[in-house]
Amino acid sequence: MGKFKLYNVDLKNLSPGVHEFEYLLENKFFVDIDGTEVQKGKVKVHLTVKRSSMMFEMNFQIEGVVVVPCDRCLDDMEIPIDTHNRLVVKFGKEYAEESDEVVVIPEEEGAINLAWFLYEFIALAVPMKHVHAPGKCNKAMSSKLKKHTARSSDETEDDFEDDMGGDDLALEDDGNASPADPRWDALKGLLENDNN
Repeated sequence: MGKFKLYNVDLKNLSPGVHEFEYLLENKFFVDIDGTEVQKGKVKVHLTVKRSSMMFEMNFQIEGVVVVPCDRCLDDMEIPIDTHNRLVVKFGKEYAEESDEVVVIPEEEGAINLAWFLYEFIALAVPMKHVHAPGKCNKAMSSKLKKHTARSSDETEDDFEDDMGGDDLALEDDGNASPADPRWDALKGLLENDNN
């Protein structure tokens, strides 16, 4: 992890009390870490480490912008990041992750590298679905997607929105809905029987 030695925190030599660290994660960090979620960005990290005997409470305030591909048109788009994360580090015989927030590191090493933790905190702050605002997608790609998207035979070209903003799975009852598939009615009946 030579590329990431900047993110080593020597816990063994920290005096009891509160210590603060600042990091600026830019494109090089994301390229070097080689994660699948984020490849570019500019993110500021403020880390507070509170040492009490052999336990270290780390609080991360992470703010900035990352660049990810739009799920619809594949053009880059910026996603704002603003997250607060907590990590508790304890000394032990060998490395172990006791939970999402608790990590044990070997006491003889006495240091922890935070690079992958920082990347994970950022990746988890990125929404599952990332699409441009309506009308902001690449027009050429949107038209190709529109051309190759399956539609029912009674839909016209005008029914298909250019920005495809109506791709959420929630359906509204507009009174013109086609009759439900009888298999769904049978399943609904089973659900109603369970609720009674």
